[in-house]
Amino acid sequence: MKGLDEIQMRMLEEIAGLHEVPAGAYNIRANGMAAGRAATENIDIVTKEDGKNGIDIRIKPGTKRESVHIPVVLSQSGLTEMVYNDFYIGEDSDVVIVAGCGIHNSGDQDSKHDGIHRFYVGKNAKVKYVEKHYGDGDGNGKRIMNPGTEVYMEEGSSMEMEMVQIKGVDSTQRTTVAELAAGARLVVRERLLTHGHQAAISDYVVRLNGEDASADVVSRSVAKDSSYQKFDSQIVGNAKCTGHTECDAIIMGNARILAVPQLEANDLDAALIHEAAIGKIAGEQIIKLMTLGLTEEEAEAQIVNGFLK
Repeated sequence: MKGLDEIQMRMLEEIAGLHEVPAGAYNIRANGMAAGRAATENIDIVTKEDGKNGIDIRIKPGTKRESVHIPVVLSQSGLTEMVYNDFYIGEDSDVVIVAGCGIHNSGDQDSKHDGIHRFYVGKNAKVKYVEKHYGDGDGNGKRIMNPGTEVYMEEGSSMEMEMVQIKGVDSTQRTTVAELAAGARLVVRERLLTHGHQAAISDYVVRLNGEDASADVVSRSVAKDSSYQKFDSQIVGNAKCTGHTECDAIIMGNARILAVPQLEANDLDAALIHEAAIGKIAGEQIIKLMTLGLTEEEAEAQIVNGFLK
């Protein structure tokens, strides 16, 4: 990982758990430039040739127990970028993909990272995808991230997506669209924290196109201070299928939260469920922890951390 400074290394650890060169395939990007890349016998990473800024990741059929790390860090105030990354996951493979973006902004100009990730998941392939966002820095410039995700799942494939916003992101709009063939299974677990005047919008559209396709999209979030969150999740059943979407949120201070779970059944055998709950921390929870010696602030923090695990 050439040329990375202490701040960038710290952000890499926050978003991808990296404190040294990872095992397996990886592509690390820092301030709009390549900071390291490695391929393996089964996983190739190449720069796009169509003029777009980004990479293609190709995973051979049958690849098992391998990983790909593709984190991005920005530490230059005023830097904006747009990247396009495409993943081609061969059939019968079983892999872990770790992405994420960290922005450190100590200047007065906004820093922004937008990215489009497209996943083409082959028949009977299994993918675990982890995407974490983190921001810090004491400047007045905003930290902005707008990730877009497209997922195309072939028959019998499965994908588990862990979408996490840790802290410090001033503005984010996450859009995710998924198309599932017969027997495909998608699980999404979103965890989100906003504070100050931050705004976060999550927009999911999952189309269950094949027989026995299934999706489970769940968001757990905490909105503090004067922040704003919107969770918009649509499950579309176009065949015999099962779908579930849920939003569970804690609201604090003067925050605002809008939950919009949507279901669309276009087949008699589409079984779809949605749930939403927004509420404040119960007073008795705070009191119980304070009797164990915690301050009110410490008790509140412990409840929030436990909720977002």
